[in-house]
Amino acid sequence: MKFNFTDLLTDHVSQERLARLISALAEIGKSDGDGVNRQALTPQDVAARKFLAEVAAGCGCEVYRDEAANVFFRRAGTTDGPPVVTGSHIDSQPTGGKFDGAYGVCAGLEMMAALNDAGVVTELPLEVAIWTNEEGCRFAPGSMGSAAFVQPELLSTFRESADSTGLRFGEALDDAANALQFIPLLPLNRPFSAFVEAHIEQGPVLEREGKTLGVVSGIQGVRWFRISVRGQTSHAGTTPREFRKDAVLVATELVQQAYAAANESDADLRLTVGRFEVSPGATNTIADGVTFTIDLRHPSDDVLDDFEARFRSWTRRQSACSISLEELMRHKPTPFSEKVRATVAEAAEQCGEPWRELLSGAFHDSMYLAEHCPTGMLFIPSKDGLSHHPAELSAPDELAWGAKALTLAMYRLANPSLDVAGQ
Repeated sequence: MKFNFTDLLTDHVSQERLARLISALAEIGKSDGDGVNRQALTPQDVAARKFLAEVAAGCGCEVYRDEAANVFFRRAGTTDGPPVVTGSHIDSQPTGGKFDGAYGVCAGLEMMAALNDAGVVTELPLEVAIWTNEEGCRFAPGSMGSAAFVQPELLSTFRESADSTGLRFGEALDDAANALQFIPLLPLNRPFSAFVEAHIEQGPVLEREGKTLGVVSGIQGVRWFRISVRGQTSHAGTTPREFRKDAVLVATELVQQAYAAANESDADLRLTVGRFEVSPGATNTIADGVTFTIDLRHPSDDVLDDFEARFRSWTRRQSACSISLEELMRHKPTPFSEKVRATVAEAAEQCGEPWRELLSGAFHDSMYLAEHCPTGMLFIPSKDGLSHHPAELSAPDELAWGAKALTLAMYRLANPSLDVAGQ
């Protein structure tokens, strides 16, 4: 049996209401221009959660949280089965924009409002999730909230992670729990029927190809490493080259080797050195320490294994300095549920807008949720492929089409009695 959802989409998903919510959220942690600095578990992040909880309550949703400070907005169904969940994160990079992560949460709330306006009830409950610390820029690694939800045993380890001031994640988590104590607590790892995350692409493919929607087939594998190089300080002017234990020289040689090897590999290998810290940081003193990070991504674990093995061998060949390599995060390539992918694809097709399937180059909370329940993602275009930047932008009509496709997909998944193609 087929259902026509055209009226639901065109009449009840409001482009203007969605744009207002995104703009209002961006005021919390607003930085220069259109930028947002709302890092995980800062007062701004907690204030944003409270604001969105009020919006959700205004939509008739019940509000919950868990021990990882994840927050959930629940719309009841006609049965009390495991919910169908959407959402994303609202924490940002220090120089972030207003769409990364936040769009997925706001699109989920727009879905709730649209279903209310349409007078539609679903069989299964619907939820919108705010996942804690997806970005990983204040506390490493990223996606702590979704990871701890799926694997609660990780939370004790995450609590020991510290930010640049020495504040532990556990302390920030306790402060957030105190600020949000008015919200009832639910357990980690409770069952979901499915999870669908709407997100900006953060890349140029959809815009370049003139596609309004992207149906995501999966997420490429990602590995994070912290490399520490230890040498010896000495006078910059009086120490001959052959006597130097220059940590900067050794570190930059490693970085150059890594980039050269990445450039010779296939185009899907992505390598980034995101941090490079030098000590003692004096102009006329040879550095005794360098710490830098590597972000390595590829759709194939075999390619990642090969590159990691080569990099580790390069560190062992250095003799001027001691080198240690710490693994910060490792996640295998994540294929998404065929059932959810097909449902999202059919929703995109029914929207009547051009769409394509693509692989996610960025990691998202969905890569952890895929271990917990059938999972999928929906992308909308990013202007010039720009993200993690104040100028990050998606067009208002694209934001709305994404919310419409999300509403369709979520409605179908939350009504298992419907005859859905691919189900």
